[in-house]
Amino acid sequence: MEAGEPALTRRQFLGRGLGWGLALATASLGPLAAWFMHRFKPPRTFSSLFPFKNPYVREARYWRTSCAGVQCTLCPFQCFLPEGARGICRVRMNVGGRLVTLVYGHPVSVHIDPMEKKPVFHMLPGSLIYSLAAVGCSLRCSFCQNWEISQTFPEQAEEAVPVPLELKILGFQGGRLLADVRHEERRVFSPEEIVKAARATRCRSVAYTYSEPAVFYEYVMDTALLAKKAGLGNVLVSCGYVNPEPLAEMAPYFDVIKVDLKGFNEGFYRRVAGGELKFVLRTLVELKRLGVMTEIVNLVVHTLNDDPAETKRMCSWVLANLGPDVPIFFSRFPPPVQAPEPSPHSRGDPDQGQGDRAGVGDPLRLCGQCSRPRGGEHLLPEVPEGPHTPPRLCGPGGQGLPARGLPLGRDQDSRYMGLAL
Repeated sequence: MEAGEPALTRRQFLGRGLGWGLALATASLGPLAAWFMHRFKPPRTFSSLFPFKNPYVREARYWRTSCAGVQCTLCPFQCFLPEGARGICRVRMNVGGRLVTLVYGHPVSVHIDPMEKKPVFHMLPGSLIYSLAAVGCSLRCSFCQNWEISQTFPEQAEEAVPVPLELKILGFQGGRLLADVRHEERRVFSPEEIVKAARATRCRSVAYTYSEPAVFYEYVMDTALLAKKAGLGNVLVSCGYVNPEPLAEMAPYFDVIKVDLKGFNEGFYRRVAGGELKFVLRTLVELKRLGVMTEIVNLVVHTLNDDPAETKRMCSWVLANLGPDVPIFFSRFPPPVQAPEPSPHSRGDPDQGQGDRAGVGDPLRLCGQCSRPRGGEHLLPEVPEGPHTPPRLCGPGGQGLPARGLPLGRDQDSRYMGLAL
């Protein structure tokens, strides 16, 4: 220290020493940090948890970038999803700034059903239909009958499911068709394999059903396009919770779209189904405009949607907005897990309020579909006879809409067996 220069105070000495020490430490930490990052990988991102090489993950359709995330535009919820978030459907997710579907090619349930089980009564009556579903749904119905697959995550689904691949006819016994179906367990079931299996099992159409097919839109569309090219029909069984643009793209590939109209007041939809009635009605009107054959099902749940006046309003709305050629099926509710079981003496009854429905002024006719007389029935409008009207196939002695597609034969019980023989 030179003469006349003021001496460093203790505080100044410690401050300068600390500054030089931090500078030296920072200079030496650079190589150390590089080695540490190379030796120990950083935490995984959502892109690594759900890599695009995963066969179930495909880039989704109908979304846009929004702020620091993406916004799904497939259904009316319009979910905004930051990185790693999923939509209310549980199967659409923001991965690396892109919306992806997590269930492409991964069905959770595959079966061969009779066409009438959908229920669809006016397309290929008596035929078999290849039916499949992936997990997920945009609604939260407390009385959902398929809640095990609709209200779950893809990770909770079975990795492999049995799928029917071939049907061999063994013969006829007592007027009934006897057949053997060969199954195999599959982890991935591509659209091409679905179409091939549908033809090999003598099904004349493919149904996207059980859960909500709109949420696995990409899987449905790719399969429906191939099925159409192969000469198969397509049936969509939906809650109707989808936006007009994706609905319009989907419509040309479907022969029938069956919509579950769960009730007819907004309070019921918001409280019990977790959605809004107005969007389902919008879908029905759009289907009418697009010229798609539409059938409606109303599941009658005791104390929730069995008000006769409400049923009358629903029938009036269908007649006024969709016309007399759209059938409404009324089904009785068998209580599953979350909804309380009603008294056996006060069950939701499709017959209740029939007198009120008759006063609507519409030409709807009852047509039985279950063993109990006038129970679990569906309503069908009467249409005029014409020179080219196909057979009416709506139950014993009933009348209804002309059926699309002619049957291939009957058994002695007068039930159609429209197999692709």
